[in-house]
Amino acid sequence: MRAVEWNPIGPSVRVIDQRQLPARVECIDLSTVDDVAKAISGMTVRGAPTIGATAGFGLALAAHTSDVVDLSGLWEEMARAARRLQAARPTAINLAWALERITRRVREVAPASGGAAQAAFLHQAQRLADDEVARNRRIGLQGAALLNDGDTLIHHCHTGGLAAVDYGTALGIVRAAHEQGKRLHVLVDETRPRLQGSRLTAWELQQLGISFEIITDSAAGTFLRRGEVQAVLVGADRVAANGDVANKIGTYMLALAASASRVPFYAVFPTSTVDLGCPDGDTIPIEDRPAEEILALSIDGQPAAPAGSRARNPAFDVTPHALITALVTEAGVYLPPFDAALRRATQEGMSA
Repeated sequence: MRAVEWNPIGPSVRVIDQRQLPARVECIDLSTVDDVAKAISGMTVRGAPTIGATAGFGLALAAHTSDVVDLSGLWEEMARAARRLQAARPTAINLAWALERITRRVREVAPASGGAAQAAFLHQAQRLADDEVARNRRIGLQGAALLNDGDTLIHHCHTGGLAAVDYGTALGIVRAAHEQGKRLHVLVDETRPRLQGSRLTAWELQQLGISFEIITDSAAGTFLRRGEVQAVLVGADRVAANGDVANKIGTYMLALAASASRVPFYAVFPTSTVDLGCPDGDTIPIEDRPAEEILALSIDGQPAAPAGSRARNPAFDVTPHALITALVTEAGVYLPPFDAALRRATQEGMSA
């Protein structure tokens, strides 16, 4: 099943609760816009494309549950819903992109009634989710050519089907190469503090039958320096116009280690993740998450930090484009310089 789907009974937005993995696969139904926003901010769902699709279905839910009769009142209510959803997580550009695209396309068809608007919002939300999956499959085919039979890869965070509605982005490349018969081995960064790598990436690789081992984030440099790794694959939550990439915290250090070890470093994402309004990584908003995510960690049943400790917990960092070997999108694989290529790729993606 997909990471997020429309459930006509209710109606509601049905999502896989990523917090429960790998112990169990559990789906929950989100019946209000506030439920959807909390699921995004609380990381019940995560991964930029899945966040965007979930927000899109949240907008459709707002239309279906509205009791406003006149169209002007409905549009005001939809604008409030969009603001609530957009505030849920600030770094992933797919969220704002999805809301803007769906709203624009519904306005283009100029529905004559509230019922027509409801149908249009759902149609566009479903279309966006389907488009993301199609993009992911194209990304997989584009990037699979970069991997050779027998390669060992490092993968940071999680970029599989759970994060991308279905199939995956960076992990989708691994999946596509595996389906082509290439034998690959993945060193999976735990990705602290929420352990998306060991909880989610490892689980998806296990389901796919792809060889993997889990490593601590701080061990990646050792394997790179030893020459045991042929490529590094990461996703992206927002890509600036010059090719700087905001991704899960720890990506920047991994890129530095890969550069020092002369190992190719590939950032993989759909064109919906590109933000041409951000000229460089310094202008990308970085989300700070609660300190408790770090301070609540325990070892052998004991707190990992002294009582009264403080912590800082940025959710993302920015990798400068100079450290990136290539950017992989559904439109192609791009080598530096990235700015002109990203403009072309984004225009093609937005018109798709």
